[in-house]
Amino acid sequence: MNLMNIPAFRNQQQSLVKKSLSDIYNHERAHKAAGGSLTGPIVIDWQNGIPVGGHVSISMPKLNPKKPQRTIDNANTVINSAMAPADPSSQDYKVANQAKAVKNQALNLQNKQKRVDYYA
Repeated sequence: MNLMNIPAFRNQQQSLVKKSLSDIYNHERAHKAAGGSLTGPIVIDWQNGIPVGGHVSISMPKLNPKKPQRTIDNANTVINSAMAPADPSSQDYKVANQAKAVKNQALNLQNKQKRVDYYA
């Protein structure tokens, strides 16, 4: 007997797929909303017609020695975007930590520049 031929089972499966898709989409939408112009489109990953995950690409800031504040601002946006969902994934934490490292480099550079300006 194929359970998919039983209407109640089929309806239950469809409800689970819809909930899963909604949960994944809401998670990715939180990233997108917080990341703004630094983010790409929402992508949902599917296997055998079932949503299994998703992602939103984001531009990781690079240290700009001439404009460390811009680097800091972009890093803060990436951190906020990565941590925006109510249930951040391990990948979300990894992205946030990478952005924090870049932010710290920019802060250090900014502090050095302020010291040089102070003593100049």
